[in-house]
Amino acid sequence: MTQAPRRTGSGSGSTPNKATGKTTGKTTGKTTSKTTSRSAGRPASRSDGDESGARRPAAARSEPRRRPSGRQVAAEASRQLVELTGKEPEGIIGLERTEDGWTVEVEVLELRRVPNTTDVLASYAVTMDEHGELEGYQRRARYVRGAAGED
Repeated sequence: MTQAPRRTGSGSGSTPNKATGKTTGKTTGKTTSKTTSRSAGRPASRSDGDESGARRPAAARSEPRRRPSGRQVAAEASRQLVELTGKEPEGIIGLERTEDGWTVEVEVLELRRVPNTTDVLASYAVTMDEHGELEGYQRRARYVRGAAGED
C-alpha cells in the first residue's frame, strides 16, 4: 500500500492575510501583494486632476485658508517652541488675539533639579500670524518653580 504525500495548511495554494491584503505562497513562503486597482498595474488617479488626467494649477484646487482656532494656534506655538529651543513645555499660560495674529505665552522647563520645587522655569511669548504660522518668540521671564510669584 502506497501512502499519498502529506499536505500541510488549508487546501488552497496561498493564505491571505486580512490585515495587510497580502498573500503568502505555500511553496516559497514569500509575501506578494494583490492589485486591487481597477486599472491593473497603473497607479490610482489623484483627485486633483480632471477627467483627462491633467493636473490643475494649485490655485484652482486650493480653497481659501481657514483661520485656525485659538486652541490650534496655542498647540502649534508650543510645538514650534519645543522644536526651536529643545525645552519641555509645562503648559500654555496665556493666549491673546492681536491685529496681526496671536501672542501665545508658553511656560517651559529650562532646568530640571531635585527637588522639583527648585526647577527653573521660563515664560516665552510666541507670536503667530493670522494663519497660525510662527513669526517669532522671546523669553520674557525666568524663575524657580517653588518661588512665590505675583499674579
